[in-house]
Amino acid sequence: METVIQTLAIYAIPLIFAITLHEAAHGYVARMFGDDTATQAGRVTLNPLPHIDPIGTIAVPALILLTSKLLGGAGLLFGWAKPVPVDFGRLRNPKKDMLWVAAAGPGINLVMAILWAVGLKLMVAGGVSEPFFLSMAVAGVQVNLMLMALNLLPILPLDGGRMLFSLLPHRWAWQFSRIEPYGMAILLVLLFTGMLAFLVRPLLMLGEMIVTLFL
Repeated sequence: METVIQTLAIYAIPLIFAITLHEAAHGYVARMFGDDTATQAGRVTLNPLPHIDPIGTIAVPALILLTSKLLGGAGLLFGWAKPVPVDFGRLRNPKKDMLWVAAAGPGINLVMAILWAVGLKLMVAGGVSEPFFLSMAVAGVQVNLMLMALNLLPILPLDGGRMLFSLLPHRWAWQFSRIEPYGMAILLVLLFTGMLAFLVRPLLMLGEMIVTLFL
């Protein structure tokens, strides 16, 4: 139980900020392109509280962590925040601007991964030897790169799916949009068949390569 609590304490701050700033970034960029729905709802904020989902931000991560520890795993954490409301129809150029609104989430996760990595390097260079802070920085890199990679998969309603929709010709885009109601089912199938890890791995490797450019 002690190791579970330790792992939860290490991952808590990186996870909360990774998933809440991801959502806030969508709202911020949507506002830049003409949709202030998220701003009016109070969701364009760095304060995690408006973004926290009791199930996705607290219960699910804690349950996954506890289960993985009890099964002898390394201890996993994953979750989600309340989706930021975006009315794509209010964007100045809905199909075109959707690309940037969708890309904002994975983009901010990559930025946060870089910042955690730089912080880790500075702590090591400064002689910081406290394992808790060093482990938290490593967790920050891992969590943000994983969220970035997962959300870049070209499956609706993930951000990667929105980006692909924006880039496809109109006819193909609307045909592609028809799979959105089945998106979560597709993700579950990929998860349980092991294909999700296979698909995410190249995106994780790309993220790691980008992070190392700043070290």
